[in-house]
Amino acid sequence: MANTAPRPLLGLFAGIAAGVVASAAMAAFQAAAARFVPSDDDAEPATVKAADRVSKAATGHPVPDRHRAAAGRTVHYVVGAALGGIYGVLAEYRPTTRRGFGGAYGLVTSILFDETAVPAAGLGAAPWQASLASQGYGLASHMVYGVALEGTRALLGGRR
Repeated sequence: MANTAPRPLLGLFAGIAAGVVASAAMAAFQAAAARFVPSDDDAEPATVKAADRVSKAATGHPVPDRHRAAAGRTVHYVVGAALGGIYGVLAEYRPTTRRGFGGAYGLVTSILFDETAVPAAGLGAAPWQASLASQGYGLASHMVYGVALEGTRALLGGRR
């Protein structure tokens, strides 16, 4: 009989590492798909705006122009790693978290972040202001994240 007791620390660390890998997969998908999706506006990405807020709170100054893209990428990877850690622990306690090979978690992150938290924080457009193509692009990006997250987590933490 296999040991199925939850392994929260393994889940956390496998999830964090998987979150970084999944964030890279998501970024690669976005880079490839962006040419097919017309941009809703010329505004900076939400990740850059978030980095600016953190910088202003910490230093009183916005992120310097030469560091804006790197700061946005940093926010993307930190959030991806944090969500991965949460996923890794949840996957240990609630196997249903892994539904759709991580796709369900990708859907949830899309709804919670792209459709809710980002607009509520004033970092991006409200769902009713964004084009259908833009919303589909965001959803597909998060689905790629979720599937890459589960694939990497399963490799690192073992299939359960």
